[in-house]
Amino acid sequence: MKSNLGNWMLAAAVLCLSANTSWAIDGGKPGKAKPAPVKKFIDPANMDPSVKPGDDFFEYANGGWLKNNTIPAKETSWGSFLMLRDNNKRQILGIVENVSKTSASQPKGSLQQRVGDLYASAIDTVTIERLGYNPIKADLQRIDAINSLDGVVNEMVYERSNAIGSPLFSFGVRQDPKNVSKYVVGFGQGGTSLPDRDYYLNNDARTQRIQTAYKQYVTDLFTLTGTSADVAAKNANTIFGIESKLAQAQMSRVAMRDPNKTYNKFAVSDFSKTTPHLNWAQILPKLKVNGQDTVLVGQPDFYKSADALLASTPVEDWKTYLKWNILKGSAGSLSSPFVKAQFKYSSVLSGQQVQTPRTERSAQLVDGALGELLGQLYVEQYFKPAAKTYMEGLVANLRTALGERIQNLDWMTAETKARALKKLNAFTVKIGYTTKWETYNGLDIARNDYFGNLRRVSNWSYNEMINRLGKPVDKTEWGMTPPTVNAYYNPVNNEIVFPAGILQFPFYDFAADDAVNYGGIGTVIGHEMTHGFDDQGRQYDADGTLRDWWKAEDADKFKVRATQLANEYSGFVAVDTMHVNGRLTLGENLADLGGINVAYTAFKKTKQGQSNTKIDGFTPDQRFFLSFAQIWRGLQRPEATAQQIKTDPHSPGRFRTNGPVVNVDAWYKAFDVKPGDKMYLKPEDRIRIW
Repeated sequence: MKSNLGNWMLAAAVLCLSANTSWAIDGGKPGKAKPAPVKKFIDPANMDPSVKPGDDFFEYANGGWLKNNTIPAKETSWGSFLMLRDNNKRQILGIVENVSKTSASQPKGSLQQRVGDLYASAIDTVTIERLGYNPIKADLQRIDAINSLDGVVNEMVYERSNAIGSPLFSFGVRQDPKNVSKYVVGFGQGGTSLPDRDYYLNNDARTQRIQTAYKQYVTDLFTLTGTSADVAAKNANTIFGIESKLAQAQMSRVAMRDPNKTYNKFAVSDFSKTTPHLNWAQILPKLKVNGQDTVLVGQPDFYKSADALLASTPVEDWKTYLKWNILKGSAGSLSSPFVKAQFKYSSVLSGQQVQTPRTERSAQLVDGALGELLGQLYVEQYFKPAAKTYMEGLVANLRTALGERIQNLDWMTAETKARALKKLNAFTVKIGYTTKWETYNGLDIARNDYFGNLRRVSNWSYNEMINRLGKPVDKTEWGMTPPTVNAYYNPVNNEIVFPAGILQFPFYDFAADDAVNYGGIGTVIGHEMTHGFDDQGRQYDADGTLRDWWKAEDADKFKVRATQLANEYSGFVAVDTMHVNGRLTLGENLADLGGINVAYTAFKKTKQGQSNTKIDGFTPDQRFFLSFAQIWRGLQRPEATAQQIKTDPHSPGRFRTNGPVVNVDAWYKAFDVKPGDKMYLKPEDRIRIW
């Protein structure tokens, strides 16, 4: 789920049906057909009743499953979300394998031809191995010919405009947050390879291991192109030095959570004055951007530092850096020695033990490259239209519930409440898949040219992005493909989006009782709605414009409560001595807390929500909270957890379960949580926001 299209997304947790199934009893008469399996939507076998709910609710709800499962070697984590994602990946793989069998005979440019041939090219290992690194030799030779700083800058621009690489800075076209009907050119910080600036700046043992692995990765890739071991090692130090300086100039992830700090509009001429060695009036046409007199710059100070680094660093060092950008961007698409070197490095970051099979990686590549062609095949086979109808009703119920909760807030004035309700009522809801499929017009896919296909896909995507300039904003676009097990909120369109892939158990099932569905997909819907009112989303108004609509006194009260929540999560220890970063994860934690409150309010309007009838030994309220807990059920490798803490705006699943419930009065009543229990908070200490 996503709070901002520039900061992807919450990874929601889901449970595989086969792990939660038991057999019905039929009397066992000889010759009688085997009975159909009956789903136990809340299965006591997955719980640990030896743990008090009030001591560790995550462990109580999921402990049995945690004890009886391990992380597959090809995964960095495993649990409800990952199991559903894995199921969807198998479905996608089945589709592309089937289509690829006949795609060569399909009309050129057809959906089946492009989907099938892209997959076929990706698993054509005979051709890929034969080519080695030949696909990038021309790029490396072009860089070898550079002999000036102007040549360095021209190469950076060439790589960007041809969608080959993204050295030094980030660049794109997006909606203007303060003029949402227009597209605008945007520049941001970049130029580094490790997942976060802290990997360059910190010096703890874990970070040092990753730095060493990274330098070895750089050395390995240069060596594979014929560079001597000594020179390759020297190149690694050169690259790490350049990237470390760029990292020092970057804003932190926490600082970038303030959308006003990253909104800096410049006239092109004024932007050029801040970067003497980067003349943007000359660069923009080379980026295929014409007729734009202003640009947005996310981090102006970064550009000043990057410009100074351009001038102070020898041209030969920049050539090494540029070659590295080609190598790292291509390694996974070249022959097996490059792929293995890439995995050896990434496994240090993530803890993954074995490489994901090539067939699975290739199917996912098709989803990423041609998602709205493949998506048509996916929804035709796997998405039930009735799920969309059900979701529309659920969204309406939760919108009503959030509206009531806003009306009843005791800390917000009537004036700000009215504006909040206006924004809530203006939400656009997208469910399942787009209403206007992308055709990828002009994109050629060849069955025998894997690397060329990837370059053409990237180039097509770049040109498609640039061609938005001067055109009306297309609000039918989706930021996710249909099979994706996820959801997001996009503040500039004030929209909540739920792909088909997430509309499955444990989030949602037709056969499930309301407690399970409201505790699952209901909390997801409430989560995305609350993103419109989290620390970032609240700064955008009803039409998506970045504009302050709050009375100052209400904003101050919100910030006090948000700080309390940030402090709560910062107290959680995730791995070793690493704590959750409560400021980095604040938006998602606010959304989780809001989501469970809104979903519970809506659930209590249902017939089941107003009853006390038990199912499988659990009351309706207990089933609601257990359903919520089981969507975050999962295991994670320590390396992956450590990386998540540094880079991901979402808290680990254990804290996404325990963090919200301690602030919900109904949870205490449902499980008889009392003073003395480890998770107990006094009523006055419980955080109440939306």
